[in-house]
Amino acid sequence: MEEGSKSVRLGTLIAVMVEEGEDWKQVEIPLVSSQPAPSPPSPAVAPPTAAPVAPPHRAAPAGSLRLSPAARHILDTHGLDPQLATATGPRGLITKESSVAFIIKEHNVLQIGDALNLLKKGDAGLRVAPVSAPPPAAPAPTVSAPTPMAPAPSTTPASGRPLYPPISVPGKPGAPGTFTEIPASNVRRVIAQRLTQSKTTIPHAYASVDCDLGAVMQLRKELAQEEIKVSVNDFIIKAAAVTLKELPEVNVTWSGDGPQALDSIHISIAVATDRGLITPIIKDAADKGVQEIAANAKALAQKARAGKLLPEEYQGGSFSVSNLGMFGISGFSAVINPPQSCILAVGRSRDELMLTPEGQDSSASSLCTRQLMTVTLSSDGRLVDDELASRFLDKFRANLEKPQRMALA
Repeated sequence: MEEGSKSVRLGTLIAVMVEEGEDWKQVEIPLVSSQPAPSPPSPAVAPPTAAPVAPPHRAAPAGSLRLSPAARHILDTHGLDPQLATATGPRGLITKESSVAFIIKEHNVLQIGDALNLLKKGDAGLRVAPVSAPPPAAPAPTVSAPTPMAPAPSTTPASGRPLYPPISVPGKPGAPGTFTEIPASNVRRVIAQRLTQSKTTIPHAYASVDCDLGAVMQLRKELAQEEIKVSVNDFIIKAAAVTLKELPEVNVTWSGDGPQALDSIHISIAVATDRGLITPIIKDAADKGVQEIAANAKALAQKARAGKLLPEEYQGGSFSVSNLGMFGISGFSAVINPPQSCILAVGRSRDELMLTPEGQDSSASSLCTRQLMTVTLSSDGRLVDDELASRFLDKFRANLEKPQRMALA
């Protein structure tokens, strides 16, 4: 292995340690086998020399195959059956050394230099003729002995978990057990970090309410006749800002020391871009009219999609609004944008038939069509309890259903 090599595969032999003055290419690797090596017909009393070899080189019992990660990688790379390897580790574990010795045995490799070449060649080494294969002189040591062995036991134990599952290989989509790596952009990493922080550190609470959009839709028509174009989302942003002004205890954030009340009301609006979701800020939204909010929201959305937002234009909001109504979503729960305490999720508008009272005594009622929209408030339970969240939604609905209230607030 050359110095400074990169992308070295797991299990690759990188170094050989020999005695000083000894040629590493001439060092023989001891063959690890379940049968002792043939010894001269000398003393039968010499078991002390063979005794240390037998205990560690025991085969793994059937049904309890145990492999180290390096051994599994080496055997899978060279297409060898782990059931045929000899376990040399503790409690019948097949180690990396066991796998290397098994490869040497299978391919008749007698020297470390040949083992290095085989491991470097990888799968190609399996198709090369065996190095220095001994001539078939004696019929006794033929390889036909391990052939008539019992079928390998099932690789799946009683627990149902495979002991050596196939390795997932990137870059081969469609093949079983493979995947394709998708590089994450910096924006996507920040989004993932903040969403994980939000869902793991903030106790989310949810509350929903239906709002009648009849007055807002009528006001939009009147403004359109004067060539003033505003959207329903602009009224929602204005209603949320006015409600925060009426309930300042909701306009808070959480820091390491506890709640912090905010002096300004900056509404963050969720904008979907090719790089991910980003939340530009409409500053001092409670003090702006609906037409000015519409102009700011349009300009910020264009800058967000073009990737030209400045840091101060998307950092430091106090409340978020996420609207998926244009995608046909009837209702959903949004994830809080830390360190904010709340986010309002807005669904699409829908027509519903409802009974409305008639006359001053409300004794009679009739069917009429109402245009309703469901909003869901996700709140931080440390800052906004259920009662405060209910009061916020009640005031928000009142402001949205009667737009003139927002001008007086």
